Amino acid sequence: MKFTLLGVATAILLSVFSAALDRQPSSDYHARRQKLAAKLSGGVALVFAPPESEGPNDLYGYRPDDNFYYLTGWPEPGSALLIASASDARPYSEILFLPDRNPTQERWTGPKLGPEDQKASQVIGVDRVDSLEHMRAELVKLLPNRGAKIYTDIPAGNETTNSGQPLAWLRTANAFPVGTSYDDIRPLLSRLRTVKDAGELELITKAVNASIAAQLAAIRAIRPGITERELSALLQYEWGKRGCERPAYAPIVGSGFHSTVLHYSDDSGTVHAGDLVLMDAAGEYSLYASDITRTTPADGKFSARQREIYDIVLGAQKAAIAAFQSGKSYLQRNQPNTLYDAAFNYINTHGKDTHGQPLGKYFIHGLGHYVGLNVHDPGDYSVPLGPGMVFTIEPGIYIPEENLGVRIEDMFYVDKDGKLIRQTESLPQSADEIERLMAH
Repeated sequence: MKFTLLGVATAILLSVFSAALDRQPSSDYHARRQKLAAKLSGGVALVFAPPESEGPNDLYGYRPDDNFYYLTGWPEPGSALLIASASDARPYSEILFLPDRNPTQERWTGPKLGPEDQKASQVIGVDRVDSLEHMRAELVKLLPNRGAKIYTDIPAGNETTNSGQPLAWLRTANAFPVGTSYDDIRPLLSRLRTVKDAGELELITKAVNASIAAQLAAIRAIRPGITERELSALLQYEWGKRGCERPAYAPIVGSGFHSTVLHYSDDSGTVHAGDLVLMDAAGEYSLYASDITRTTPADGKFSARQREIYDIVLGAQKAAIAAFQSGKSYLQRNQPNTLYDAAFNYINTHGKDTHGQPLGKYFIHGLGHYVGLNVHDPGDYSVPLGPGMVFTIEPGIYIPEENLGVRIEDMFYVDKDGKLIRQTESLPQSADEIERLMAH
């Protein structure tokens, strides 16, 4: 049997690709592209993957752009997706443009799938694959003589987006006709990404389960004398060995005063007796995030004051859960039927600070956010929570003068029947459960 070098390279690439990410069926990505096309009003979408970088910030290697991956499931750099919605002048069409292969660069970064590979379209699951060099010619053929509409990630002000350089080149090359208008595609994709499909929910669940195991291991390891950095490393090891390729965000492990600093990420302190330890840390599985926080006593037992504040935070979360109504509830503050108000009102009517004042002023952040390909996933917050939405509920109280910060953050989704499901159900939550876990 004869093997070509191209065939061997493709086989190697497919093996590496299949092992690296748990990808959804190609039909899922195709369905998303068609849903997007239906919102383009006869226009054309151009979505770009960022180029490969070998800079010092790429600690975990190249990570695909969320929107590009959402539409293609393709993790390689330097690609571009063109979607032409159906109009009177043309049928629906889609082309994924791949950069031509560079054997010299591949010696450094690994084999890539090239546009000349006859199996490329089948591998990626798009109707057509072509060379990036042919993008201008394809646009000229697809677009009308005047008044085309292009949807892409338009840079705003000093913003840098994936489309900046390629759009500039295409304009210089006269790829767009006179009178072309440009609309930002990101709001359309945010609305689509608000509701997760079954495959996305499965990947998020894998991220959550790996992160639960990591939190359990870290909670058991907490004791006076251990460093925040040790706990952060243990968390990352535990979710990493369960398939997560990276943290979903910079892990926050804060003890004592650090527990009151919302985005503390130095993780450089030492846990002392009497401290509370707040761990806001979770992994990313096949690009899908999770987000979990637990707060535990360094000594394995909450003091009376620590337990009082902890129970108020947990009560606030339960108040938000009890207030939830599918199709009616909202997540953010200053909205009707917002879950934030249920949590805030609980905190503000239970317990006092050392000056006898209500505790509401110590709840200084929002109640939750969408989670998906990004830990703070874009989504449409103007619509009520409903089936397919995945989000956190994370009330907290932070009192710096008492070195006392408590946050309890869990992952939730709404099932097809409108029921609120806590994905982190297996992770101990009450003060008694935390103390029992730490005792074993």
